[in-house]
Amino acid sequence: MVCRLIPVTLAVMLLVSAWLGGSSSALAASPHTVSGSPMYIAAIPGLSGLFAGTRPDTLGVQDDGRLAACPSSPNCVVSREDADAEHAIAPLTYSSDAATAMARLKQVLQGQPRTDIITEREDYLYAEARSRLMGFVDDVEFYLDAPNSVIQVRSASRLGQSDLGVNRDRIETIRAQFNDLAGT
Repeated sequence: MVCRLIPVTLAVMLLVSAWLGGSSSALAASPHTVSGSPMYIAAIPGLSGLFAGTRPDTLGVQDDGRLAACPSSPNCVVSREDADAEHAIAPLTYSSDAATAMARLKQVLQGQPRTDIITEREDYLYAEARSRLMGFVDDVEFYLDAPNSVIQVRSASRLGQSDLGVNRDRIETIRAQFNDLAGT
């Protein structure tokens, strides 16, 4: 049984290494730098959190009063008005009072699989969402823009380049559930 798992494990590692921008010859021996921190890809089955990455220091509301812009990689979406087409996504809209909208959003997030709310304030929610297979962590943020009756959103992968549309799909799923709870 173990002998059959070795080729599968190595194949997965080759794919992940290529996805992270590494070469197959450097799989276990050298670190890949992701967000400025070295990350070793090890051929040890069962390592929980191997692909979690480091929590970014750009989380939260920035000095300009908005969520952070997306990096140039395509694995992020944000509802900033200055976001390019690849990264732009609409904020969540609401017609109730702000506190009710944030409570509804929290309820939706608590129902998301493999998602944990890390920070909760009156005007801000931050959650970490893990992928099912490899445990990749995405950072998901929501900032209440009460004067405009919207909740600004940002969802970004910590590692790699492509997310195959996962961050955009996540926000659209949250939007649909948020609207369903409001009856809109």
